[in-house]
Amino acid sequence: MRARRSRIGGARVAWTVALSIVTMVTFPGQAVWADDEPYPTMAPVSQYLIASRPEEINLARSAAPAAVADHAEVRVLGAHGYETAVQGTNGFVCFVGRSWDVGFVDPQFWNPKIRSPQCDNATSARSVLPRYLTRTEWVLSGVSKAEMQRREAAEWAAGTLKAPEPGAMCYMLSKGGYLNDSAGPWHPHVMFFAPRTDDAAWGANLPGSPVASDSASYEHTTIFFVVVTNWSDGTPGPLHK
Repeated sequence: MRARRSRIGGARVAWTVALSIVTMVTFPGQAVWADDEPYPTMAPVSQYLIASRPEEINLARSAAPAAVADHAEVRVLGAHGYETAVQGTNGFVCFVGRSWDVGFVDPQFWNPKIRSPQCDNATSARSVLPRYLTRTEWVLSGVSKAEMQRREAAEWAAGTLKAPEPGAMCYMLSKGGYLNDSAGPWHPHVMFFAPRTDDAAWGANLPGSPVASDSASYEHTTIFFVVVTNWSDGTPGPLHK
C-alpha cells in the first residue's frame, strides 16, 4: 500500500498508472487494470472504516511478527484521521493503510476495499508515515484529489515533506490484507524506503532477483520490496516467481 497497498498498497500497495489490458501482477507496484477508472470518486467514508476497533488493531498487528507487533504503537482510522489505540515501546507503528496511500494517478486511489496492514520502524514512522497521515486528514475533511496533489507539491517544494531517512523500513506480512483488486494480499514482504534512486543500485527488477522496486507511488521515493517465506502467523506464503 505502503501495496498502498497497496499503497502494495498499499502496500503500499495498486501503485502505478493503469494500462488498457490486464496482465499478471509481479509485485504491487506493477498492477494494471482493464478499466482505467474503476473508482473515479471517493466512496462514502463508512466504506473505508473497519467495523470494530479491536478488529482494526488485530489487523494492524498482523503486519509484523509478534515480537515486533506486540510492542508497537497501533493506530486506527477515526473520523478525522488516525488515532493512537495502543501505546508502543519499541518505536514501531502498526496501522492499516487505505487506498489513498498510493500515487494520485493510480486507478485504485478510491478503492474502498483496500486494507493494507503495515508496521513501520521508527525511522519510517518519522520520515515516511507523516505524508500518509496528513493526506488521510485531508481525505476525511473532504479535500479533493486535485487539491491534495497541489498541497503535497507545495509541501515538497517548501521542504515540509522530505525524502526517507536512511534505514526506513516497513513490515507487510499480513495474509489478511487486501492491497488491490488484482493482488489481494499479494505476498508477505518487507519494504525499504530510499530517496528516489536507480533500480540497479539494489539489483531490483532483474531476472532472478528477489528485490522489486516502485518509484511511482511516493514522490521523491523508491520503495524496494523483498518477498519473504512466511506470513506473520508463521504459515507459508504463496510461491513467488
